[in-house]
Amino acid sequence: MVHDIDILEPFARLLDDATGPATIRAIERGEAGERAWAPAWQAIAESGFLDALVAEPHGGAGLTLAQCEGLVRAIGARAVPLPIAETMLARRLLADAGIAAPDGPIVLATSLAQPVPGAQVATHALVDIGGDTGADTGADTGDALILAPLAGLNCAPTGVHHALSARLGGPVQGPQLARPAGGLRPSAAVLRALLIAGAAERLTEMSTAYANDRVQFGKPIGRQQAVQQMLSVMAEDMVACRIAAQLGAQGWPAVTVAAAAVAKITASAAAPRIAASAHAVHGAIGISQDHDLQLLTRRLHEWRLADGSEGYWSGVLGAARLHGAAPTVDWVRAAIFA
Repeated sequence: MVHDIDILEPFARLLDDATGPATIRAIERGEAGERAWAPAWQAIAESGFLDALVAEPHGGAGLTLAQCEGLVRAIGARAVPLPIAETMLARRLLADAGIAAPDGPIVLATSLAQPVPGAQVATHALVDIGGDTGADTGADTGDALILAPLAGLNCAPTGVHHALSARLGGPVQGPQLARPAGGLRPSAAVLRALLIAGAAERLTEMSTAYANDRVQFGKPIGRQQAVQQMLSVMAEDMVACRIAAQLGAQGWPAVTVAAAAVAKITASAAAPRIAASAHAVHGAIGISQDHDLQLLTRRLHEWRLADGSEGYWSGVLGAARLHGAAPTVDWVRAAIFA
């Protein structure tokens, strides 16, 4: 079995070199033209990591999402705005369907009624026609996934400060592939949970280090009981996010709705608490443009809502439980830990 530690270190170095904070800021500002992200993406594409989930007969590494979950958390820990994890998953689905993957970034559009993270820095979208699109797709396909060039879709930015999300609309045309059981959203939700878990780890590390270094009234603020309590709760949320996201990743590609719901509910519910605590510890400096904290907390709020918030997935989980006849403990074991 290939452990993620075998590939995590070189992948982390690649991200640090190709998508450091300065590069992220340049991408968000759109410097060097509309494709400010192209050099960073080329470095990532040339590394071969985008095919980590693709089966070996199709030219990939043949890894599972559970083996690659550390890579996704590394992306989240660095607040990378490019849809790297989404492209990895999309390339696996396309390869299994015998469809050649495009060279550029691919976003996952599980609903055209909601903003799609990274849509402004992608070339294609894998659109779930059988999902809750909330729009006239112009496609008569029934339940299917369509690989649609973004150049042929309406891409409307959300207007959120430096956010690269966009709402997609218009006729959805392109190669079609079979829709997975349960649709694309459960897999996408697990990816968001892993990204949130990675960002949570980094924010907890940054906040702890700052609390130990920041001296006020003659002693580090980390010695204050209120700050210690805040950091303790952050650490608890961080671990909960990681465990829930890992549980969701273990069943991929056959992610159950219940496992995806638990992962996304846990991560999305923790995201605003972690972001608020990190800013409380850092004070005013955390919201400044020059500080990296706001890169992570902005991404946390974006990923929290993507592919269903904790409210959405709580409804899905509750409905699934009501349809189960087994006692609750037995149902949880079968639906989430199976």
